[in-house]
Amino acid sequence: MKSEVLIVNTEHHPKAVIVIFGATGDLAKRKLYPSIYQLLQNNRIGREFAVVGVGRRPWTNEEFRQNVNTSIENAVPDHGDTEEFLSHFHYHPFDVTNPGSYQELKGLLEELDHTYEIPGNRMFYMAMAPEFFGTIAINLKNEGLTSTEGWSRLVIEKPFGTDLPSAQKLNDEIRAAFSEDQIYRIDHYLGKAMVQNIEVIRFANAIFEPLWNNRYIANIQITSSEWLGVEDRGRYYESSGALKDMVQNHILQMVALLAMEPPIKLTDEEIRSEKVKVLRALRPLKENEVSDYFVRGQYGKGSIRNEDVAGYREENNVDPQSNTETFVAGKLTIDNFRWAGTPIYIRTGKRMPAKSTKIVVQFKDIPMNLYYNNGQSMHPNLLVINIQPDEGITLHLNAKKTSERSYAAPIKLDYNNNCIDGINTPEAYEKLIDDCLRGDATNFTHWDEVALTWSYVDTIAKAWSSVPAAFPNYQSGTMGPDASDELLAKDGFHWWPVTDTE
Repeated sequence: MKSEVLIVNTEHHPKAVIVIFGATGDLAKRKLYPSIYQLLQNNRIGREFAVVGVGRRPWTNEEFRQNVNTSIENAVPDHGDTEEFLSHFHYHPFDVTNPGSYQELKGLLEELDHTYEIPGNRMFYMAMAPEFFGTIAINLKNEGLTSTEGWSRLVIEKPFGTDLPSAQKLNDEIRAAFSEDQIYRIDHYLGKAMVQNIEVIRFANAIFEPLWNNRYIANIQITSSEWLGVEDRGRYYESSGALKDMVQNHILQMVALLAMEPPIKLTDEEIRSEKVKVLRALRPLKENEVSDYFVRGQYGKGSIRNEDVAGYREENNVDPQSNTETFVAGKLTIDNFRWAGTPIYIRTGKRMPAKSTKIVVQFKDIPMNLYYNNGQSMHPNLLVINIQPDEGITLHLNAKKTSERSYAAPIKLDYNNNCIDGINTPEAYEKLIDDCLRGDATNFTHWDEVALTWSYVDTIAKAWSSVPAAFPNYQSGTMGPDASDELLAKDGFHWWPVTDTE
């Protein structure tokens, strides 16, 4: 039973009121409420917390708590008695443009500070449409909700803008009310255990860090594939596409972690500084070069898990002549001393055979091949980092197998994180909420990172918007268009499989 929570070392528990704007929305129900519940179960917060749900619906506290309870029942099968936990949740009907709503909210927060002995600490979580972010931020400051003896932090979900100018405008609006060190821009990939493990794999192992450069690495591949289609996100996806939905944030963040220099210290400032240097070193593309380095695709009809599925243009809220990409593959080059000449290949897409996020580091062949496998050259050494669904690391080596002939065959050394401690692995949002409560911004994106990633992808987006594509160009259930394979073949490489059955 998880209903009995043992609280120890309570002085180390963060004490705060978490205000969730968009409390009736899908993100809050699917991710935020279960994550806060798990933080309590895992002894990361004590009793000195409150959650205020803010939304347009005229709910009562009881209606709100029932919805929170339903979300926990759906997300946490092994949950115990939630009554005491739910008592910390309060609902506040809200009009984002009405200063009176903020004054009423201010009074509620002060009351909760007193009830739960919270020293004025506030986390404002934006789980709603981004067009209201600036308005809310300004009103929070103007109406005195950030003027407390404790800390105030603003958590912002993606998308952070739709291009560099819109991102700059949004940043100017929220910076008028919050300083950069108060702003926590979420990229939920940075909350995943194996993404955070990239730094440890690199900087805590003497067998890797000396080899982590262009002298020993032939290429790096990052694949994030989904078997799902656009589902009910057609309207959003039409204005986004795979480039803005995945590459600008999640994938370029993984590139930065893989390519960064060792930080001086493991602080958020130093780690972010090294990531920014990588993004600054990304070779910018000109519009007429985009087709040489990037491939776009859109899924057509096909079969997924033995079921026939519609093409993207047949999905709900999608233009029948849509030019929106559901697949992106690209070749990135980093112009610095460590990585010059070593390509980083990325690909992401929907309606592919499996859901998988995987990084493959392919090491260069040794100069002289003494061992042959039936006349074939050796399998290259690979380091595979599995982000999802199966967290873990696989190292591909060559070894002699029992035989009369002397040749090497590939073997795999596996570490599967899910097998060891998967039950206790924090879900990404749980980890990120915990980090924000404790003031650790390491796994959140700095404005400099946001600006550089938008600057890079804007050129690609502009080139694609001006030229209609021959869509659809890959069948649902496949690994994308043929041009994706040709992109690597030009350099003498090929994509490594994301599943054992591929």
